[in-house]
Amino acid sequence: MEHVFQQGAQDAPVLLLLHGTGGNERDLLPLAEMIDPNASVLSVRGNISENGMPRFFKRLREGVFDEEDLQFRTKELADFLDEAAQEHQFDRSNVIAVGYSNGANIAGSLLFHYADILKGAILLHPMVPIRNINLPDMTGLPVFIGAGTNDPICSPEETKELNSILIEQGANVTLHWESSGHQLTKPEIDQARDWYDNQF
Repeated sequence: MEHVFQQGAQDAPVLLLLHGTGGNERDLLPLAEMIDPNASVLSVRGNISENGMPRFFKRLREGVFDEEDLQFRTKELADFLDEAAQEHQFDRSNVIAVGYSNGANIAGSLLFHYADILKGAILLHPMVPIRNINLPDMTGLPVFIGAGTNDPICSPEETKELNSILIEQGANVTLHWESSGHQLTKPEIDQARDWYDNQF
């Protein structure tokens, strides 16, 4: 997968950056700098093109995911993480996802499909990635969800459902609301950084 890797301080976490629809592997680099300037960064470009816009998996229409492709692409990303850890010599068990929108959804799908795949996750404006599958144990997994009360793409009900699912599996979830839409806001990023500082 097309990606950027930046080596950080020794023993610092690796931030797995996952962009939104139409983004690329450079979009979230400033976000990583705001969250942890000492972290290593693995920023990945989605392998799907929707009308020329990179994405991490196909969708049938707005808000309706192609679940078969989602599962295939989730495995593709999981395998890539293993390969990248070998290539770039980082600790595979010290990876924290930072995903926005479509990137948050593929990060959530990693958590839904694989136990212990991530050390933690910052999910910014995520949806429930898939329903009606057996979920792994997530006991103690730290997850931050950033959401907008006026988000036209990811409804508050969707956010609350994802929050409940993660908690039911044992995850330690912090849900932060902004009175905004689907865009990222400075207060949301500040809250994510404070959460990260407390967790890691």
